[in-house]
Amino acid sequence: MKKHHVTTTINGEPTEFLCEPQENLLTALRNAVGLTGTKEGCTTGDCGACSVILDGRLVPACLVLAPEAQGRTLVTIEGIASGERLHPLQQKFLEHAALQCGICTPGFIVAAKALLDANPSPTEEETRYWLAGNLCRCTGYDKIIRAVLDAAAEMCNSQLSSLNSQAPLNSQTLSTIHSRVES
Repeated sequence: MKKHHVTTTINGEPTEFLCEPQENLLTALRNAVGLTGTKEGCTTGDCGACSVILDGRLVPACLVLAPEAQGRTLVTIEGIASGERLHPLQQKFLEHAALQCGICTPGFIVAAKALLDANPSPTEEETRYWLAGNLCRCTGYDKIIRAVLDAAAEMCNSQLSSLNSQAPLNSQTLSTIHSRVES
């Protein structure tokens, strides 16, 4: 069978790989690209262990055909950190001991990143709803939820500090920020 040549961007880097037409993205990421952080759980899209962000949308890599990555942008667990510096989500997962065996952890972190990209300040209910597609057999979910909420708070505080240090805020800017926070 003829292999497909796929050109894509993975974790900000232009990437090319060869894959079978029926090969799923999870297998291509792990075998052809060498990114083994994305884990195989169920291969039916039910567990969330293989979660990746494809063109800004959270998807289970086991249900996406690898050739569908052509010309698209992917973020995997390997692309969450910034060099040697952990992303706040990764740091909070460590601080809150929100992991056990590690199979589900990359999927939870990627899913939580997608959540915080969409909603930087989620409620506990919104966080639980968003992460409902990720299953863990080892931990209770409370530590995971606490880690995500703590990371969200830290990231919001960091953004506010950054805004405060950039330029003095006039009353119109303050009013705009206030109205966005309330909506």
